[in-house]
Amino acid sequence: MRKKLLAEFFGTFWLVFGGCGSAVLAAGVADVGIGWLGVSLAFGLTVMTMAYTVGHISGGHFNPAVSLGLMLGGRFDGKDLLPYWGAQVAGAIVAALVLFVVVAGGAGYEGVGAFASNGYGTASPQGYSMLSVLIVEVVLTAFFLIIILGATSAGAPAGFAPIAIGLALTLIHLISIPVSNTSVNPARSTGVALFADTPALAQLWLFWVAPLVGAALGAMIWKAMSPDDQEQS
Repeated sequence: MRKKLLAEFFGTFWLVFGGCGSAVLAAGVADVGIGWLGVSLAFGLTVMTMAYTVGHISGGHFNPAVSLGLMLGGRFDGKDLLPYWGAQVAGAIVAALVLFVVVAGGAGYEGVGAFASNGYGTASPQGYSMLSVLIVEVVLTAFFLIIILGATSAGAPAGFAPIAIGLALTLIHLISIPVSNTSVNPARSTGVALFADTPALAQLWLFWVAPLVGAALGAMIWKAMSPDDQEQS
């Protein structure tokens, strides 16, 4: 278990530092910034690289919603859920702290601003309402779990699951960065919310509730399509 929790800690650290770090450090640089497309790709790459690196140790969740969905899908032992959540949230917070220190050392530092945080209303990148953000986070997390459960099922091509999952997370970001700045991951939302100069902390509840509900729905949908699937490939 210690090795599994370390894998989840460092995997989630990489996801937050790589994904949110690309948004904070590289997305808005004039003329050479990577933009939303680059940030979307960065998040997908973090998951794909860590899934190949430590997925065989911990299962490569890096996300409390994924752990819940896998538990409900019959792929994960429920007694390990809270320890996994703890490791994931801790990894996200440490990654956000390291990123904060980096940002604070920049020329002309005057605060971290939004700090890649998630939000609705005035905290949404394009001003989307709470209902819009709730819907998009539930729907996209549900599909994320369907893809994860399908790509790791016994009948799926062996060895390709991390690619499918990484590309799915890239697509999810391409859809929803303008809406919510894309969470689908309560740990990711929690880490940066602690440092953001926005209402992110007050709105954090939504980015726990919506992904967890979406994960549960995704697991239910997958089990309805493949009721006999219980084994991971």
